[in-house]
Amino acid sequence: MRTHRCYQTVFLVIVLVLGMSALVAADFTGEQVMWEVYNRDSGDTMRANLVMTLTNARGSVRERSIVQYRMDTEGVESKLMFFLSPNDVRNTSFLSLSYEDGRSDAQYIYLPALKRVKRIASDSKNDSFMGSDFTYDDMGSRHPSLDSHTVLRKEQMQGTSTLVVESIAKGNEDYPRTLSWVVEGEWFGLKKEFYKRDGTLGKTLSIEAFEQIDGIYVITDMTMKDWEKQTSTRIQMKDVEFNLDFDDNFFTERQMKIGPRG
Repeated sequence: MRTHRCYQTVFLVIVLVLGMSALVAADFTGEQVMWEVYNRDSGDTMRANLVMTLTNARGSVRERSIVQYRMDTEGVESKLMFFLSPNDVRNTSFLSLSYEDGRSDAQYIYLPALKRVKRIASDSKNDSFMGSDFTYDDMGSRHPSLDSHTVLRKEQMQGTSTLVVESIAKGNEDYPRTLSWVVEGEWFGLKKEFYKRDGTLGKTLSIEAFEQIDGIYVITDMTMKDWEKQTSTRIQMKDVEFNLDFDDNFFTERQMKIGPRG
């Protein structure tokens, strides 16, 4: 009799655990997950040094040094990047303004050879960013309202529980469907697959490393792989600092021409 009760107890525990696991996954809709990702704490201000490594289909490698600044305030996320080396991209700068109200990102690039700032047109957002495997759209913060989102399943990745979210673009996109592996509870992605209009896999963004800095999760190593071109772009983030003293006046076309802070 005691053994029978023991089996009943074990069975009940298993049912409860499985039920709770299903409930956790069901607790979040796709929209809720992607809004959590969009709104997660990334610090009010940030500065970091980036190393961008581009590898072509033949295996040849080019490396670029970049300094990036970011500020998140009053419904606008501002990012400003300055290319430091090599000489063919030195002094080029890129400014991206992402709006929480859903307006399209405003993006600008300063080309030192022309000595002028050029606005990136909306129909160019899927163009390659500085010859890399990232697009201009990838360099902004995509607003969750631009897609319809569905949680497909829970999946373990890198020893971490993730929610796999399918996103279907509402507008005309080169990659109308994506899959994102989002760390449950921390709300940052570990992987993202981009599918082309014909349904085939076009690109994969893989997160190779992340760490907590000042209590904020920071992706410190990521690679975008283009499966059709057989090229890849790796971005490593180093010397990350938060809560620095700069304001809106820094994220301007004027500053793009002046260059980074000393």
